[in-house]
Amino acid sequence: MGIRREELFESLGSLRKGILRIIGIIVLLGIILFPFSKTLLRHLHRSLQEDLVAFGIPEAFFSLLKLTLFSSLFLSVPVIFFYLWKAFSPLFQKRGLESSFLVPLTAILLFYAGAAFCYFITLPFGIQFLMGYQSATIKPMISVAKYISFCVMFIFAFGLVFELPLILALLSYIRVVNASFLTRNRRYAILIMAILSAILTPTPDVFNMALMGGPLYILFEIGVLLVKIVERRRSADDGISSSTR
Repeated sequence: MGIRREELFESLGSLRKGILRIIGIIVLLGIILFPFSKTLLRHLHRSLQEDLVAFGIPEAFFSLLKLTLFSSLFLSVPVIFFYLWKAFSPLFQKRGLESSFLVPLTAILLFYAGAAFCYFITLPFGIQFLMGYQSATIKPMISVAKYISFCVMFIFAFGLVFELPLILALLSYIRVVNASFLTRNRRYAILIMAILSAILTPTPDVFNMALMGGPLYILFEIGVLLVKIVERRRSADDGISSSTR
């Protein structure tokens, strides 16, 4: 059974009610975090040996403000996922998904796992690789604003990429994808993952692409396995329903 337009609009309407609360929590966290913004920048700066510079009088202030906003958004991810699931969970529960707690919890854990993988592994190697191009005639002057944007983009990108197995499983519940389609098109999926790795990793070298492409492929295979489990369970439920008629 596919998703009806009325159900989708109903879920979007429910999500709209939660957006104001999400924004309120992000703003509140931002107010709390701003006094610690210099400490946050110091932690983000740990992978870089060079000093950061501000090209203009207000750049330092606005850079700390930007970092505070992204940090509050990062800490608000559990709330965002909670309201997303609260809005869209009826679509999946009507199609056999019983658990209302496991999905958002898994989404939160996957996001932070991806962000941690980027922060502790990919980002330091990427920065080290790029900084290796400096020489006696090339001395980098790294803008604090661009450095924050550079780091934050990849941290959030890895967090979202790690949601892949959960997304595939949920799409299976609403019959958008199935295991045979995924396995039949595995080579195209690998090509797409390689392209994503080239785009999302900080450097174009094979080593850093593999740091993202390897986990992404593993996550894809986990997603395929979850889709097979969903289909097996659906077939068993359909068999039980047919026998009771």
